[in-house]
Amino acid sequence: MSESESIAISDLMESSGVKFGTSGARGLADDMTDRVCYAYSLAFLQYLLETGDINKGDQVAIAGDFRPSTPRIMAAVAKAVSDAGCEPVNCGFIPTPAVACFAMARKIASIMVTGSHIPDDRNGIKFYKPAGEILKGDEQALCARQLTIPAALRENRELPLPLEQADAYREYVKRYLDFFPTGCLEGLKIGIYEHSSVDRDILAEVIAGLGAEIVGLGRSKTFIPVDTEAIRPEDVLLAREWSREHGLDCIVSTDGDGDRPLVSDEHGQWLRGDVAGILCAHYLGATHVVTPVSSNSAVEKSGWFNQVDRTRIGSPFVIEAMDAAVTGGEGNVVGYEANGGFLTATDIEMDGRTLTALPTRDAVIVPLAILMLAKSFKCSVSELLTRLPQRFTSSDRLKAFPTELSREKLAPLNTPDMDGNKRAARAILGDVFGDVVLIDNTDGVRITFSNGEVVHLRPSGNAPELRCYNEADSEARAVEMNKLCLGILAGWR
Repeated sequence: MSESESIAISDLMESSGVKFGTSGARGLADDMTDRVCYAYSLAFLQYLLETGDINKGDQVAIAGDFRPSTPRIMAAVAKAVSDAGCEPVNCGFIPTPAVACFAMARKIASIMVTGSHIPDDRNGIKFYKPAGEILKGDEQALCARQLTIPAALRENRELPLPLEQADAYREYVKRYLDFFPTGCLEGLKIGIYEHSSVDRDILAEVIAGLGAEIVGLGRSKTFIPVDTEAIRPEDVLLAREWSREHGLDCIVSTDGDGDRPLVSDEHGQWLRGDVAGILCAHYLGATHVVTPVSSNSAVEKSGWFNQVDRTRIGSPFVIEAMDAAVTGGEGNVVGYEANGGFLTATDIEMDGRTLTALPTRDAVIVPLAILMLAKSFKCSVSELLTRLPQRFTSSDRLKAFPTELSREKLAPLNTPDMDGNKRAARAILGDVFGDVVLIDNTDGVRITFSNGEVVHLRPSGNAPELRCYNEADSEARAVEMNKLCLGILAGWR
């Protein structure tokens, strides 16, 4: 057997089934072998060494979520860090924003092993430069790389993982305890839906540290794929039952790696992430907000912000727009996604306290800001929602719908001829929803009808799925629209 092998990342993507993109590498856990995970991590580090983002001897922070495959993958990542001439720092099992915050403060790279909200037969690796997330240009450069890896990585050897250190965990907790006033949540009773979130102990420590009474709920030893954009029916029922049983003011949770929040009102009704983002931005005094085109239009209709920029779906696009706003001299710039993940591009100053910028999805800031906003209005979370323009969204997807087919079917609605796009949209949906007044092709096809209702169709960026987002003046109508749309789209197969 040769001592090493040369391989192109593009070939590895094809042969392994583990795809590499802006969100990092993701695939079946069995396909994410030590060899594959080592190769992707080494390519990332060699790229940063060439660009001068890091230097030989620098530390690289590593962390992971609670999936069974995560410790093994973390060890393969640590081996790549060492072989790249850097020092692996094992930050343990902590949220993605926690390891990113730790690394950005030290101007070092970081790598998070997580599959986020997908089932635990899959996993992934997220890569962060010292300045934050990798963006589209980085992705293209990484996919084009050729590298040499040791032949030993083909074998089933147990790789060592450096001893865990707790600095990143402690600093992340301190970030929020230092920013929010001492005892600010006194008098509140908050449920922590723990499940298998890597954020569960941090949420409990922060919320209790700010004075609230906490109730731990639903802790699990096995991984539960909680998706904040597609909440499981059992989680809807559990939240309502827990609220009634314990008399809670709110339930908070996150997805698996702690970068997307779940927040409920006092009745156990989960808030949609894009509504939570509006409330969080308002509490933080944001003047410039960036959010994807699929987010609820109440952000503009609220009148709370000087500027709202709409982007394509995905944190890299939100970050690029935030960076442009900061470069243009804007202050108090924040962003959020429909999944609830909240990003801050500038430091936030409140009452002499500073929350340093964290330009990656964060979950902890969202429930804290919402609870504080409700306190400032002396109202419950459900009453707080009535202060927003009443716009409601619903979303779902058609699975096993090839991306090529989605693009083919949407092509007549996505041409330079806007009048032609409208005619095509009317032919498909006009009999059900009425006249088309606007089409936005920022990401997919977002159709606005004369009554203000919205249908947004978009092929998934990382799965063979056709996604459908709807917006209306009532929740029941948004849900009804979504079902009607999926019924129509199913006929496209």
